[in-house]
Formats: sequence, structure tokens, C-alpha cells
Amino acid sequence: MRVALVHEYFCNMGGAELVARALHELFPDAPVYTLQVYDRNRGHPWMRGMELRTSFVQRLPLAGRTHELFLPFLPYAIEHFDFAGYDLILSSSSFIAKGLIPPPDALHISYTQSRQRVAWDLAYEYVRALPFALRPFAEMYMHHLRMWDAAAAQRVDYFVANSHFVARRIRQLYRREARVLHPPVDLDVFTPLEKTTRDYYLIVGRLVRYKRFDLAIEACKKLRVPLRVIGDGTERAALEKIAGAQTEFLGLQPHSVIREQLAGARALLFPGTEDFGITLVEAQAMGCPVIAYAAGGALESVIDGETGVLFHTQNADAVAQAIECANNIRFDAARLLAHAQKFSTPHFKTQFMALIQEYWDKR
Repeated sequence: MRVALVHEYFCNMGGAELVARALHELFPDAPVYTLQVYDRNRGHPWMRGMELRTSFVQRLPLAGRTHELFLPFLPYAIEHFDFAGYDLILSSSSFIAKGLIPPPDALHISYTQSRQRVAWDLAYEYVRALPFALRPFAEMYMHHLRMWDAAAAQRVDYFVANSHFVARRIRQLYRREARVLHPPVDLDVFTPLEKTTRDYYLIVGRLVRYKRFDLAIEACKKLRVPLRVIGDGTERAALEKIAGAQTEFLGLQPHSVIREQLAGARALLFPGTEDFGITLVEAQAMGCPVIAYAAGGALESVIDGETGVLFHTQNADAVAQAIECANNIRFDAARLLAHAQKFSTPHFKTQFMALIQEYWDKR
């Protein structure tokens, strides 16, 4: 059977790209269709051996450095791919990949990691960032994008969601059912180290508004405890303004540095709502407990009181209280690692192949 893999873009090499990597390892001869690839990622180890087939967006100016500029073109770009002759199409979608147009006899399975956050969750934020004169046109486009997204979801034969949180959203928005299979964690990279200083708290991720890192920064400032921030993004300048004297911004860092920082952290702070949040599991694999907001994927990846502490009000005081609560718990690194191993890449591959076989037999 001829197989095609589809992944939106290789821009920020994170949890979604780990899924694309795992799918490629399952089907190493399948071409990988993608809207665009950042120049800095072309030599990334995860992409070795991939036969990449990019869209027309890749040929546009600045496409090798940014994808936000091309939002209006992306629905057309994903529909422009020709999948004639394929029997099985596997899409890894957190934005728009599920909207591909499959041939009539092909089986399309979408591993969905998020509903289209730009259109459904962040539309107001994107519109507000534009000049006032452009906002009415942007609002109309966001309406169009939501309508396209709802219609495009009906082209999928079977949905597989990365969490029960996402499965509920798929049911709410698209009126479709989804099986749940948690995403893979690279436990070959995130393995415990001997370093156990545990003398600071840590934030890891893109510095964007919806992740609510401002709450963690304010809490650490209030408690006067050291905090290190790994990542970059549009909110960095605003976060630096509210940071305390003991908060250090490290910028973007490779996995080797993130691994070392997790090994020395008292806890990873995660005050936002994520669809799953692969960093939470990576931290636990390193023996680092997690202090997270009790919403979204954190409810599926953190065991309150055993592998971390969950707080239920999304404000700085609640984060501070959770930090103080965690100080009174003796976390077992072996227990943290054992829990993280439930999200291993081999487990993901085995379960995903079983789902493919089940859906193929139904066809």
C-alpha cells in the first residue's frame, strides 16, 4: 500500500515534530508533505532520511524564516497537494494539515494535537495586534478560517487525538469522535542525570501570552526564589519587565541544555492550558516534578502529589501556594521516571500501528 505522511511545517522543533518523526520511522519510505521548512531546521537530525515535498509557500520570500506571514495562503496550500495514487494518508495536525483533500479511495487518519488555535482560541489576540484599519478585514478572515476549518474536518476518515482534552474539542467543534493516543516522548534524550542540586525553578517553552508564564514569574518574584526561563517569543520583553532580581532568561536552548536545566531544577512551572504539553513528561523523565495548572493535558500527564502538584486557580497566588506545597512533598525520581515511560515512543508506535490496522480492516 502506498503511504503519504503530512505535517504542517518544520518551524519550531517540538512535540508535534516528534510525532512526525515517529510516523516517518513507522513508514520510512513514505514521502513527507509539508507546507514549509525553516532554513535552520534543514539539517536537523529528526529530518534525516525524509523525502520532503514542500508547498508553493516554501518558494515565497521569507518562508525559510517565518510562517505567520502566510496564514491566508495555508488553507489553499494544503488543498493544493496532489495525493492521487495513495492508499493511506497520515496527517499530523495541530493547525491545518487535516484539511488536505484525499482521493476518493484513500484512507485519511488525522493525528490531531490541537484544534486550530489561531482561529478558535487566539483570533482576538491576532486581530488586536494589527493596525486598527486592518482589524475589520482580519475579523472577517478569521470567520472564514473557522468556517473552512469546520468543513475541512469532515474530510478526515478517523481522528486520533493526543489527549482527552483535544478529543472533547474535536467532538464539540467538528461533531466527530476521536480515539486518544498520547504523543511520544524521546526518553533516549530525556533520561535522569546525576546532577541533583535542585536550587531553582524552571520555565521551558515559547514565550507567548496563552502559556501564562507571567503568573509563574510573579509567583517566584513574590517568594523571592530563583527562576530560569528557557525559550523566546513575542512576550519576552513584557516578561522581562515584571521579572524579579532572581529570574534569569536563557533564551532558546538545545535539548542538551534543557536536559541539564531540568536535572537541576526543583520543579518545572507550567501555569497555562496546553492540549497535552510534552515538556511536562520530559521533566518527569528527568526526575523533575511539575507544578501545573489543573487543566488541559496536565490532568492526563501529572499525578497530583506523586509526580507534581496541580493548582486550580489560574493566578500568581495559586502558583506561589503550589510551590510552597511542593516543598513539603518528597518526590521519588524513580516514580517520576516510571510514570514518564508510559509515554515512550515504542509504546506510541505500537498503539498507532494497531489503530491503523483496525481502521484499514474497517475499510
